[in-house]
Amino acid sequence: MITHLIIHRSSVTGERKTGQRLHNQETRITGETFVILQLFPVWALLLSLLAFFMPGPFASLSTGIVPLLTVIMLAMGLTLTAKDFANVAKSRKALVVGVILQFLIMPVAAWLVAKLFGFDDDLTVGMLLVGSVAGGTSSNVMCYLAKGDTALSISMTATSTLIGVFLTPVLVAFLAGQSIDVPVQPMLMSLVKIVLVPVIIGVVLNEIASKWVRKIEGIFPYISMFAILLIIAIVVALNADKVASVGLVVAFAVILHNAIGLSLGYGVTALLGFDRKICRTIAFEVGLQNSGLATALAMKFFTPVSALPGTLFSVWHNISGSLLAGYWSRKPVDESLDEPVRKDAPA
Repeated sequence: MITHLIIHRSSVTGERKTGQRLHNQETRITGETFVILQLFPVWALLLSLLAFFMPGPFASLSTGIVPLLTVIMLAMGLTLTAKDFANVAKSRKALVVGVILQFLIMPVAAWLVAKLFGFDDDLTVGMLLVGSVAGGTSSNVMCYLAKGDTALSISMTATSTLIGVFLTPVLVAFLAGQSIDVPVQPMLMSLVKIVLVPVIIGVVLNEIASKWVRKIEGIFPYISMFAILLIIAIVVALNADKVASVGLVVAFAVILHNAIGLSLGYGVTALLGFDRKICRTIAFEVGLQNSGLATALAMKFFTPVSALPGTLFSVWHNISGSLLAGYWSRKPVDESLDEPVRKDAPA
């Protein structure tokens, strides 16, 4: 969430048309913003420790989780334009495959991991929420740094965010089964309010007042980072008595879940014949989740314990994404998976 906001202006019109602008903003992305991204897990860890040992002040802010997430989604909307959705037509096959994998691999993997670790209902629904939400916007900057298709990444994030409003409750209810009561309709209405409305407002404001938005867009990453950090601290504070007993196990589950998403996101698209650039893009889109949203939904409709997977995922996927982006940034994308290199899979 905290990184898409800077690079967006450079990539909404496609890779060729925006190559120069991407180059012009490279210092800004790999400098200030990338430092923020790299240090995010550190801030999250420090604030989590503070919340663990001093839970009172943070626990009292529990009602602020949903408003904080709404602010994040508004900030996301302010970085999107109608062109992002128009760009869907430019890479239809890759986008359709990516979105399908997003809402297939991650939910099923979450269910399997929860079963593997023998989680109770609270932790299981927490894992399912992480797996069933849309992709995280941090994937966009990871994609850029890894020499992926940034325009496709942003279009996929925008598309999955809108689809997730309706699909997330259905997936959670289906995978949870009869043993867990999932309030599908109330959850859907909350997603409309928390995600759809703020994003639409942001897009409209960006269209009608783009000059004003550009003047203040530099603060968006900081707003998003602060909001996510505060959400993490609140959840840790509310689960201070549980973190010591189940935190490490949940962390291992989250790491495995994330690894499955990144691996299969890349592997399946490679098997389908997409080139390395698109494979890297879809790997990040599948493996990095909107875990802040999963945390907010868990707090609103379930228990504080069910918010633990989303909280830990928020920290871990920034670490794993940064490491993978750094590795791929040193690897050329012109090494074909098959000969000849194909930009898109054959019809």
